[in-house]
Parts: sequence; structure tokens; C-alpha cells
Amino acid sequence: MSQRHDPLAAFVSYLIAEKRLSKNSVMAYESDLKDLIIFLKQKKTTLLKCDKQHLKQYLKLLNDRSLQSASVSRKVSTLKNFYAFVQKNYALPDLGKALIFPKLTRRLPKYLTEEETQQLLITSQKNMTPKGTRNHVMLLLLYATGMRVSELLALKFDQIIFTTGFVQIFGKGNKERLVPVPTAVLTALRHYLDHVLPALCADKENKGALSDFGYKPMLATKYVFITRYQKKLVPLSRQSYWLYIKKLLVKAGIAKDISPHTLRHSLASHLLKNGADLRSLQLLLGHAHLSTVQIYTHLQDEEQRKEYDKHHPRS
Repeated sequence: MSQRHDPLAAFVSYLIAEKRLSKNSVMAYESDLKDLIIFLKQKKTTLLKCDKQHLKQYLKLLNDRSLQSASVSRKVSTLKNFYAFVQKNYALPDLGKALIFPKLTRRLPKYLTEEETQQLLITSQKNMTPKGTRNHVMLLLLYATGMRVSELLALKFDQIIFTTGFVQIFGKGNKERLVPVPTAVLTALRHYLDHVLPALCADKENKGALSDFGYKPMLATKYVFITRYQKKLVPLSRQSYWLYIKKLLVKAGIAKDISPHTLRHSLASHLLKNGADLRSLQLLLGHAHLSTVQIYTHLQDEEQRKEYDKHHPRS
């Protein structure tokens, strides 16, 4: 079936080639539409032949499944984007215009206090094995730069600019931003590249040789944080690093259910607490809209309220 006759394939190609979305974002769009296709088959219709009533019935089904409003909202966004694409490329009505986003319940992001973050870093540093050092440097870089874990795992050698102390990050939609890295973190990163990464890369066949970056052995990989899988060097997976964080929390005695992304929230909260402005946070974190980082002001309000209740004589 050609892409012209397969609207899903055509839409996916559009997301990759023109919108330049990340692999995870494209997979999310594709998953949402495949779920709709299954529903429409039961109604004996298709993506291009259905009407707005079919889509409303589908969204009602999602609500009956008790999905969180954020998940339903994402699916509505998928449908709106897809049917806007359909109108433009297939000369059909834009069914997405009739869809309404659900009211979102805004939840404050989880984060660690500065003391908890310090305890996590101290605990991480105790593992001096090559893998332990790799994980510790990753943790340092996550917290120091506020990058997304997907951005960290995709980090390549040429994105680290030691001469100026910046790291080049490619975020959502392949948007580029330059983020400063503290000197101490740069030093730890340099040590990892010079002395730890060669040990992680080395095997019987690959003795290593100097690359253009001066590290060895670099010829087998272009990624900074790697592991060996089926005799190949591959970037560390999101799942592997998430499990590492879970185990590290237990060792550090921190009773919070967090993920690697929590380090990003923690940095934002700590910077705001120590005087950073919202615009600076927006640029650092790579958010397209200022409103996205305003959630962190609510975290500070919550902290101030706790301190007030803790110290007020009549609380």
C-alpha cells in the first residue's frame, strides 16, 4: 500500500521529515492513531471515512476507561494534528476542529530538596567501578544542566565544548540550546572520558586508538554514555538508568518515588529558590513557552507555606 493510500504512514513520514519530532514523540502519535484504527474497525469505518461522531464516541470510550485527563488530552492533540494533516493532504474536512480538550488537573511536579539531592550525589559517588562512575557523572550532568534524560542518553562527544564550558543540547523538535556546565562537573566529565570510558569500551577485539577527540577507544561509538549489548557499544537505555535511580534512592535513604526527570524539576526549583528568573529557566530547560516553567513558582509557594506553618506560633 502506498503512503497516499495509507494516511497513517504518510502522517508518520510528515512528523519525521517536516516536523522533525523525536523518535519517542513519533511513536506516541503512531500508537494513539493505531488505537483509534482498532476502534474504527469495530465501527466498520476507517481514518479517512469516519465522521466527527465516531471521534467523539472514541473519546467517550477513553473517558470510560478512566484514563487520566493528561492522557486523553494527548490523544485529542494527536487527532487534531492528524486531521489537520488530512485536510491539507487529502482535501477532506478537518474533523479535529470539533474536538475539545479535557480540563486538566494540574499536579505539581515531584522534586528533591537541595539536601536530598546532595545526599543522592554523595551516595552515587561511592561506587568507584567504571559503570558506577559513569552513572555518577550522568547524575551530575543531569542535575547541573537540567537536560531531559532522553537528551542525556543521546549526548555525543562533539556536543561537549570544553573550551567554553558549554554543552550543546538538541531538544524537542531538534531545537538547539547551549547550556553552561559548572567547572567541577566538567572536570568529572573529562576524567570519565579520559579514564573510565576506555574501560567501558574495551574488549578483546577493540584495543582502542586515539580519536579526533583525544579519547580512546572512541572509534566504536559516538555516544558519551554507553554500555555493551550483544558485543556492541550502544547508548545506555532509559529503562536501565531509571532502575539505577530507583536503587540509588534506597541506598541514599530517600523515601520518594522519583525518576531521572525529577532531577530536572529539582534543578528548576532550586534555581528559582536561589533567585533565578522564569525567563532564564525557560532558556535553560528548553521550553517553548514561558507558561510551562511557571509551574515552578507554585513549588516555591508550597515550600514557603510549609515554612510558615512550621514556624508560626499559632500554626
